[in-house]
Amino acid sequence: MDLSARNLGAPRTLAVAAAIVCSLLTGCSLWSGPSKPKPAELGANVPVLGVRQAWTSKVGNIGRLPLDVHVNGSTVTLASADGVVAAVDARTGGDIWRATLGTPLSAGVGSDGKWAAVVSVDNQLIALSDGREIWRKPLSAQAYTAPLVAGNRIFVLAADRSVSAFDAGTGVRLWNQPRPGEPLVLRQSGVLTAVGDTLVVGLSGRMVGFNPDNGTVRWEAPLASPRGTNDVERLVELVGRTSRGGDNVCARAFVSTVGCVNTIRGSVVWTQPASGTEGIHGDDTTIFGTESNGVVVAWRRADGSRAWSSDRLQYRKLTGPLLLGRSVVVGDDTGLVHLLSREDGAPLNRMATDGSGIAAAPVAAGDTLVVVTRNGGVYGFRPD
Repeated sequence: MDLSARNLGAPRTLAVAAAIVCSLLTGCSLWSGPSKPKPAELGANVPVLGVRQAWTSKVGNIGRLPLDVHVNGSTVTLASADGVVAAVDARTGGDIWRATLGTPLSAGVGSDGKWAAVVSVDNQLIALSDGREIWRKPLSAQAYTAPLVAGNRIFVLAADRSVSAFDAGTGVRLWNQPRPGEPLVLRQSGVLTAVGDTLVVGLSGRMVGFNPDNGTVRWEAPLASPRGTNDVERLVELVGRTSRGGDNVCARAFVSTVGCVNTIRGSVVWTQPASGTEGIHGDDTTIFGTESNGVVVAWRRADGSRAWSSDRLQYRKLTGPLLLGRSVVVGDDTGLVHLLSREDGAPLNRMATDGSGIAAAPVAAGDTLVVVTRNGGVYGFRPD
């Protein structure tokens, strides 16, 4: 978790903010000092579900870049903190293309298979096609959410809460929708996705539906509200990946709630208290999330009631989950990848990587499970 303070549209990092949040918010995932809880013992790995490492590749160091690993068919697009963007063939692990942008990144990567887009730390939106940079355009503020590429347009959610649309081919800005911001923002991925003909964006604790053609607001649905008496206590954001089932989109509000919204009516279906900091995933019946203390939770999609929770990974820093067949897949900060049963959270298998920690929620491309580590290792796993 990282925080920034807005300063004339260009957020600066607060060195003490994370420590303050840890002292004020229940369930914080950052522990320090002698009181740091000891992670639960994993015990021997008994592979109920056979999985093998099919290939490994490398991209530049990820570090603290809020990385979104994007999948289009069998192509996995990813980026490094120092500005390497690569499209990897999930069948072989080989590069389809690779570009070196020569500038550090603050957000990446979005792609529709034809265009790819990232944001640099000096507030430049950079577009690529087939591994070739085609344009750069300045933004009014930093961005920590990967751009959304859809319908030959590139959409950007900036840290000042503005939402913009650009022509993917030319870089012409089509529209910009400013929004009142808050003093603090999270330096991690927010919510920016498309549902039918609606652009769905997380703004503070609200899910907002925009007309993607002109930026007008169609509806707003609150999943969480600011609380407390100071800027840190009142911080509320929608974070990470979402789970879509038809017109229903479920999301997490940072250390506050998990909830679902009907995107046709723009109405909240349900919310439940939850203390996690990462996004969620699921299907038409169940959604899954990881809490700040390493507990994995399953909620019934229809009403938000809890289906099960598992403390087998308690006090491990976990990524957001991936629902993959009968498994819920999560990575941890030691570089382990855990496969848990979707039915009750029982362990099915676990795999090791390079030990540097898993940098982003796992993804699936065809029959390959792909994970990326903080050191830039890219691993492809397949069923035996």
